[in-house]
Amino acid sequence: AWYVPCLASLETLQELCRKENLRCKSIGITDRSLKSYEVEYLCDYKVEEGKEYYLVKWKGWPESSNTWEPQKHLNCPTLLQNFLSDKNEYLSRVREGKALKVRNHIKALKPAVADYIVKKAKQRIALQRWKEELNRKKNHKAMILVENTVDLEGPPLDFYYINEYKPAPGINVLNGITTGCECADCPAEKCCPKEAGFILAYNKRKKLKIQPGLPIYECNSYCRCGPDCPNRIVQKGTPYSLCIFRTNNGRGWGVKTLQEIKTNSFVMEYVGEVITSEEAEKRGQFYDNQGNTYLFDLDYDSDEFTVDAARYGNVSHFVNHSCDPNLQVFNVFIDNLDLRLPRIALFSTRTIKAGEELTFDYQMKGSIDLTSDSADGLSPSKKRIRTVCKCGAVCCRGYLN
Repeated sequence: AWYVPCLASLETLQELCRKENLRCKSIGITDRSLKSYEVEYLCDYKVEEGKEYYLVKWKGWPESSNTWEPQKHLNCPTLLQNFLSDKNEYLSRVREGKALKVRNHIKALKPAVADYIVKKAKQRIALQRWKEELNRKKNHKAMILVENTVDLEGPPLDFYYINEYKPAPGINVLNGITTGCECADCPAEKCCPKEAGFILAYNKRKKLKIQPGLPIYECNSYCRCGPDCPNRIVQKGTPYSLCIFRTNNGRGWGVKTLQEIKTNSFVMEYVGEVITSEEAEKRGQFYDNQGNTYLFDLDYDSDEFTVDAARYGNVSHFVNHSCDPNLQVFNVFIDNLDLRLPRIALFSTRTIKAGEELTFDYQMKGSIDLTSDSADGLSPSKKRIRTVCKCGAVCCRGYLN
C-alpha cells in the first residue's frame, strides 16, 4: 500500500483531540496529559524584575497554550540543559565556531536564537519518536539509534521500515522450496548448500568462509534443524546495534555501528520493493535527477528484477557508498530457490570498530572480478546523470555510477 503523510501539524492534531476529548498516545494525548501539565520543551527565556522566566511548551497542548514560568517552578533539569546547549550551539555557529562565554545577565533572547531552540527541540522529539517506531517495527534484538548533531533535518517523511522484500504485484519472492534438509548436524552432513552444489558458507564461528561471487544457501523453514543451526545467519537479522546518523559532509544520513564487528561477519540485509527492471529504469531516471541512489539490481543469474529501497527498506536504506567499503555484497537463498530473486546480505570485509561508519560499494556486484567499468550494481541503466561521489576514500572513483 502507498501512504500519504498527514498534512496537519502536531499542534493542530493535539488541539482537535482535546476539543473532542480523544486520547492518542502517538501524539502525546493521554489520560495523564488531559488532566495535568508536563513540560515538553522550553521555547524562550527572559529576565523581569530580577527573576528568570522560561516560555514553556506543555506536552499534549498546542503552542497557543504556552506560558511563561519562573525557573524555580520548573523541575526538568534535562530540558533546561538541552535549552542551554542549543542556545550555545547556535551562538557558536554564528561566531563561526569560536567558543563563547555564556552571559547570565542577558534580559531576553533574540528571536533568531529562540526560533532555533524551538526547531531543535521539535527535531529532538521527532527523532526520538522515529527511533521508537524503528525499534517497534524491526524483527531483530539489536537496537537502532538515531542521531543528528549536524543540522535541523528530521526523520524522512516518505520512508517506511520493512524487514523483508516487498514484492510488486505479480512477483513471488517465496517459492521453489518444498523440502528441507534432514540433518542432525548441518555442517557435517549433506545440508542445503551441498544439495545446491556449493559448500557451506560459514565456519564453526559462524563467520563467512566463501569468496565473493559464490552464493549462500541457508537452511529453510522446511529443514529439520532448529533455530540454533549454524547455517541460519542472515535469516536472524542483524546482531549489532546500529545508529542512523546525520553526516557532516553533505552525504545526508549514514549508518555507524555501536559495537565492534569482526571480519566476515553478517551485518545487515538490503531490503526494499522488488520491481521489474523496466520499472527500475523509469524510477532510476527520477532518482538520478534528485541525486539519490536506491536501486539494487538482482543480477546474480539474470537482470529481470531490481530492489528499490527508496520508500520501503530497513537500516540499509541509509548506508552510504564508499569506493573503499567495509561491507561486501553476497547473494543468499533461503525460502526461495529462484536464482532471479536472491536476498542481498552485507558482510564485513575487515574488523570494524565501534563508532565507525558502515559503507558498501554501490557498483559492487558480489563477483570476484569486479571493476568500475563492468559493475553496475545499483543502477539498471548505464547512461544516466552521473552522481558525484563524496566518500573521501584515497581510491575514490569520483562518481557513484
